[in-house]
Amino acid sequence: MRAGETSSTTCDVLVIGSGVGGLLTALKATKLGRVIVVTKRAAMESTTRYAQGGIASVMDRSDSYAAHVQDTLAAGAGICQPDVVDMVVRQGPRVIRELMDLGAQFSRGPGARGLELGREGGHSANRIVHFKDTTGREVERALHDAVRAEAAITLYENTVAVNLLGGKRTPDAPPEASSIGGAYVLRPDGGIAALHARATVLATGGCGKAYLYTSNPDLATGDGVAMAYRAGARIANMEFVQFHPTCLFDARGSRFLVSEAVRGEGGILRNAAGEEFMHRFDARRELAPRDIVARAIDQEMKQRGDKFVYLDVRHLGGDFLRRRFPSIYAACLALGLRMEEDWVPVVPAAHYMCGGVRVDLHGRSDLPGLYAVGEASCTGLHGANRLASNSLLEALVYADRAVHDMQSRGLPELPAVVPEWSDAGTRRHYETVLLDHDWDAVRRLLWDYVGIVRSEERLALAAQRLAVLRQGIEGYYWRYRLTADLIELRNLALVGELIVRCARFRQESRGLHTMLDWPEARAAFHGDTVVSHFEPPHLVPLGSVLEPAP
Repeated sequence: MRAGETSSTTCDVLVIGSGVGGLLTALKATKLGRVIVVTKRAAMESTTRYAQGGIASVMDRSDSYAAHVQDTLAAGAGICQPDVVDMVVRQGPRVIRELMDLGAQFSRGPGARGLELGREGGHSANRIVHFKDTTGREVERALHDAVRAEAAITLYENTVAVNLLGGKRTPDAPPEASSIGGAYVLRPDGGIAALHARATVLATGGCGKAYLYTSNPDLATGDGVAMAYRAGARIANMEFVQFHPTCLFDARGSRFLVSEAVRGEGGILRNAAGEEFMHRFDARRELAPRDIVARAIDQEMKQRGDKFVYLDVRHLGGDFLRRRFPSIYAACLALGLRMEEDWVPVVPAAHYMCGGVRVDLHGRSDLPGLYAVGEASCTGLHGANRLASNSLLEALVYADRAVHDMQSRGLPELPAVVPEWSDAGTRRHYETVLLDHDWDAVRRLLWDYVGIVRSEERLALAAQRLAVLRQGIEGYYWRYRLTADLIELRNLALVGELIVRCARFRQESRGLHTMLDWPEARAAFHGDTVVSHFEPPHLVPLGSVLEPAP
């Protein structure tokens, strides 16, 4: 670590990220003392904000916990942790009530508790609690307003986490030597601050920007996973990257998510010739889980040589579409498409990271003092493929469990000594074209070689080329003064490498990981892929992932 002068601030709980997992953690952690929330954009600008579908929860008497559990296990292709699934599903109604108490509004209807319950792919019942097609934005708004009103929370916006304070230095380091005590952050003025904390929570979201085409905002660069990996934490299941089947195709390159709920309401997929095709891939047709639908669209496009397929919702009528999906309707209209008259061109795009920092039932990583919630974590809920709308549910449940764990265990003392930071010997980076080139190279490489369908040959090429790119990017990191772009590029390239390493290890096809060389699931890989800075990828059998952190 570089040495020199560093400004510093202390708190009881440091939360990195301002999505639903981070904001709810911060609100609940106020009972423990002073809380700092660090977010690299404005607080409302998070991946959560773009979540359209809703929160999966058993809210109607015609539904059951057992059915939701079974749907989740089926989507997860055999490697979900059943005890985690059961726990999270049963917490659904409680977290919905908490959000409503905080002021979140949900679409009303004739269902139980007066809620309109939607349905999405892989679900056997209507159980998606939503606010039109902007659920994430509404939940984020309610939590953001509550955080702003809480005096015990300090919000650092436009502040980028660089590295965690502490962590394992050697493979056999004792627990007390590997504790996490906060993070170094890049302030808006370009200076570095050390934020000392008794507990640190990663709520940094996913890594969709590792791919050329994604439904994620630009901030989804895998920062939490990269920082945790560098500190010595174990990372799991990075090969399972979920591609959303239906993003609005725009020849200019932009991508706008067309929610799973559109198919849930009766949308029909057609190829460029106007033919329905999902019946050839799954009996559930458009309501099959996302991995099946994404592969079906990918195969249909490749066989026909088309750049996209169509989603046909004309039969639903303009009045219903404008009321139920106002933001999607507006996005289509901006491209000259009227959903009640025109087929909507759609294409798969990188959407959700099912792997992440390996945590136990309480959100604890294997580094003392470090927790992870939401998409940055790997809890065992999603297995090899996330069931639609289980993500917001997971983030909310684990925010609650992490704070409860801090409370029951007690927070440790602040670290006594923190290495100082200096940019001595570095210089200002003038040629941004170098960063732009490498950013584009990483994303194109992942898209072309590590996409929906993979092969051993493409993965080997990806590994070789990523190694060269990462070597150059690490050189930038040590030679130049830090900028937000350089920090994000460094994290993005590392996360890309972790995806490739885990994908090369798993010699089978399971869930979101499809290998041409290994087209079937294999019993030898019935478990989680786990990797750390000190360990190559290896399999951890189911039931072992939840071992308690030190």
